[in-house]
Amino acid sequence: MTLRILAIATSIAVLVAFDAGAQSVDAAAAEALAKTSKCLACHSIDKKKDGPSFKETAAKYNGKADAEQKLFTHLTTNPKIQIDGKEETHISPKTKDETAIKNLIGWILSFKANG
Repeated sequence: MTLRILAIATSIAVLVAFDAGAQSVDAAAAEALAKTSKCLACHSIDKKKDGPSFKETAAKYNGKADAEQKLFTHLTTNPKIQIDGKEETHISPKTKDETAIKNLIGWILSFKANG
């Protein structure tokens, strides 16, 4: 019985560690990319500028299975956006590295309304 409980506890610990690793974000790298890509000219963490804050974006996509894919598409296809009634092209991050872009997305999604 003790071995069975130990095996279950070990399995849970492995799953939790795996999930935490999959969710980890290199915040320093993401913030650096946001700065060099000039994302912070139109967005901020918690205040609306020309674009929504990262907290607003995180709230919009919270719990949605396709959040990362939708944001990845938005950040890599230069869609048309409206700013002050004018249509402009959204600028993509200054990288072609998909891992860096996904890290940036994870960083943006990590901002919670109260966090």
